[in-house]
Amino acid sequence: MTSSFYPKGMLMTPIRVGLVACALAGLGLPLALALAQGAAGDKVATVNGVAIPKSRVDLVVKAQAGRGIPDNEQVRNDIKERLIVREIVTQEATRKGLNKNPEVQTQLDLARQEVLWNAYVADFIKTHPIPEAQLKAEYEKLKASRGDKEYKARHILVEKEEDAKTIIADLKKGRKFEELAKQSKDPGSKDKGGELDWNAPGGYVKPFSDALVKLEKGKYTEVPVQTQFGWHVILLEDVRPAKFPTFDEVKPQLTERLQEQQFSKVVTDLRAKAKVD
Repeated sequence: MTSSFYPKGMLMTPIRVGLVACALAGLGLPLALALAQGAAGDKVATVNGVAIPKSRVDLVVKAQAGRGIPDNEQVRNDIKERLIVREIVTQEATRKGLNKNPEVQTQLDLARQEVLWNAYVADFIKTHPIPEAQLKAEYEKLKASRGDKEYKARHILVEKEEDAKTIIADLKKGRKFEELAKQSKDPGSKDKGGELDWNAPGGYVKPFSDALVKLEKGKYTEVPVQTQFGWHVILLEDVRPAKFPTFDEVKPQLTERLQEQQFSKVVTDLRAKAKVD
């Protein structure tokens, strides 16, 4: 229900703010972990004279907590052992000179950038909280854009206007919509008799929605409807009052959406100010 609150194409990709949470899943990205050195004063082990700081274990524990893994002594011991093994292998790789390999150096540079990027995003979100009033205003705006009705429709999509006119003529002769829908270009609905799910008009491109809302229940468009996808014949099956999720249900999505917009603007401004030769 929550995802259908937004018109199609309106949601933007959420900002990923878990500082290396995904990267450290199962210690899957040693490069990012190698950059999270921390202070060596409070250490959990020493490998060939190199300290493994407790802060590194803490970082992995924090990342794993986001995946539901508890923080306890056994978990920390397991993490410590994996970090020891990684330190041993890292030292051996350095002894062999692999750290001087140009490709490895490039990967290290990229890993460093990723860690700093995530840190910047997390700091930005922390210092730029979205006001509750702005979230509620966005909620009301999106709710209004959905309208107060939802429509259940079928459609047949074809390449040419003449093909759509032929379908309409066949419908007038009594042929069933579901049968004619087998020739539709829409792979998602052709095998279901052209059936589309319940949706608000805003979920469709404008020519389609304009034609849909003018139909009476049980009627189809007697003139082909053109969109950027081709020519449609539309049948309206039913109409019902629109159902909306509550503000609290969509608040996380709204927050991510507005954070994404804010952050995108900051990045655009930084790009405009940067000297790029």
